[in-house]
Amino acid sequence: MSCRGWSSDAYWAARVTSELLRLGHDATLGCRKGTEARVIERARREGAQRTVTFRFASGVEPAGDVADVRRLLRLLRDTDVVHVHRGKEHWLAAIANRLSVTPRPIVRTRHIVQPVRPHAANRWLYRRGTNLVVTVTEAIRRQYLASGLVRADAVVALPGGADVEHYRPRRVDDGTRVHLGVQAGETLVGMVGGFRVMKGHAVVVDAAARFASAGTPVRFAFIGRGTGEPAIRESIEQTGVGKIVTVAGFIDDLAAAMSALDIALYVPLESDGMSRVVFEYLAAGRPIIASRVGVVAEVLEDGVNALLVPAGDAPALAKAIGRLVGDPALRARLGAAGRGLVEARYSGAQVAAALQRHYARLVGAA
Repeated sequence: MSCRGWSSDAYWAARVTSELLRLGHDATLGCRKGTEARVIERARREGAQRTVTFRFASGVEPAGDVADVRRLLRLLRDTDVVHVHRGKEHWLAAIANRLSVTPRPIVRTRHIVQPVRPHAANRWLYRRGTNLVVTVTEAIRRQYLASGLVRADAVVALPGGADVEHYRPRRVDDGTRVHLGVQAGETLVGMVGGFRVMKGHAVVVDAAARFASAGTPVRFAFIGRGTGEPAIRESIEQTGVGKIVTVAGFIDDLAAAMSALDIALYVPLESDGMSRVVFEYLAAGRPIIASRVGVVAEVLEDGVNALLVPAGDAPALAKAIGRLVGDPALRARLGAAGRGLVEARYSGAQVAAALQRHYARLVGAA
């Protein structure tokens, strides 16, 4: 995977690599050279201990691309399956496979909600150079089917992938709650995610204003950073909710931060692809309020394992928050149901086990 930074793509690849190792397979993660600090070390902390590097140059770079293809040709000799995540490595693997005397099945994971264009090059890549497409949502799978690039039996949706052991429910760390600004008697409503417009921070600020004016003992906390942070800080000041909203920045122990939340928010304005944080909230046993977009509508049920609200609807969000603030028993029930759901269907181990079955089928056919 050619990621330059730690993204959902990188996390998914590292998580699956780690889980495949747990299952007894020999899994090597190929990364972009020069990303040791930003990607490779993070991947190793996830458990992907064996890594190799490629140039993975942006665009077309003949010298670097030829070197990468040659290295892939050598690796193919001792490989059963090649699994790729972005266009660069997908094309390099397909070309190496075409040149190899030992071609191997190629699997592509698609992480983003953006239709693949069905032009001639992509028709060759997917119909002749790819054996299976894995998508992180059902909606992305349907995009592939609509494009006509792949057969229905050659594309499968495998949402989830959270590390359920790392994000297991744990005792609340009082120090973390203090860091998040919580005072005695307050219910902590938290949102984990980078500050970008589509993440919905502005909607949360609008909902928080309704609690500030009512004097409800609620504390809101934003965990993360991003280019949109100055705009949200300005919105917090203008709406007068600074007394009940904490902008916490990055927190090293994210699992502890999640466990400190009484209510977890996932409220993007549009689909967020893998929606990794949803599954981590579930693993941590946190009651979730989520926008009914993307993977949320596919895996969660309103009132069963989460409360679902329309995207961008601050009044509906405030109403759902108020409902959970006033009903600790409902919070406990939703949290337990969410944890059970991710253990049963959406853990990293479940995703890896499903991949293992697909890999075995492809290797057998080859």
